[in-house]
Amino acid sequence: MEIKKGVYTPYENVLLCIRVLPHSKNNNTYMSMASSSSSSSQAATVPREKYDVFISFRGDDTRAGFTSHLYAALCRNYIHTYIDKKIEKGDEVWAELVKAIKQSTLYLVVFSENYASSTWCLNELVQIMECNNKNEDDNVVVIPVFYHVDPSQVRKQTGSYGTALAKHKEQGNDHEMQKWNTALFQAANLSGFHLAKNRFF
Repeated sequence: MEIKKGVYTPYENVLLCIRVLPHSKNNNTYMSMASSSSSSSQAATVPREKYDVFISFRGDDTRAGFTSHLYAALCRNYIHTYIDKKIEKGDEVWAELVKAIKQSTLYLVVFSENYASSTWCLNELVQIMECNNKNEDDNVVVIPVFYHVDPSQVRKQTGSYGTALAKHKEQGNDHEMQKWNTALFQAANLSGFHLAKNRFF
C-alpha cells in the first residue's frame, strides 16, 4: 500500500491503512463497514459480539489528543472499535478488556513516551501479542503506532522504555518482565507508523 506522507493527518494515515487491508480468511470481511444511512455515532454504539479494531494506548499521553481523534475517525467510517474509556482499573475492567481483545480482529498499539510505565498497558500488549501469535490463519493484524517515540527505543527497550522497565523490575515484577520484554520486541518489529514530534501534532 502507498500512502502519501504529509498529505493526511496522523489518524487519517492509520485509517487509510486499515481500509485497504485484505479480507479475513474466515466468515466476515476484515472490516465490517455499515451500509445503512444511520450516523456514525449510532453505528459505534450498536451492541455486537466482535470488534473490528482494539486500540491499546496510554491514557495520560494520548487520550485527549491523538487517540481520541483516531477513535473518532474510525467511528465516522463505521469501523466498530473498542477503546477503554474507564480511568479507574480493576479486575472487572480487566476481564472486560481481555474479552474485547479476544473478540477483535485488528489491534492498534499506540506506543507513546509513557506507555511502558503502565503495567496495565504492558499486560494488555501481552494479551494482544498472544492472540496474534496463536492465530494461524492471518486473520488478525497488529499495527504499532509510534507516537512521538522512536521505534528503536521500544524494540531495544531504551530511553523512556528502558527506564520504565527498570523501575518495574525494582518493584519486584520479575515474573512478568520476560513477557513484557518479548511482547514489546515482537510488536515493535511489525510494520506500522512512526509519528515523529517534528512532523505531527
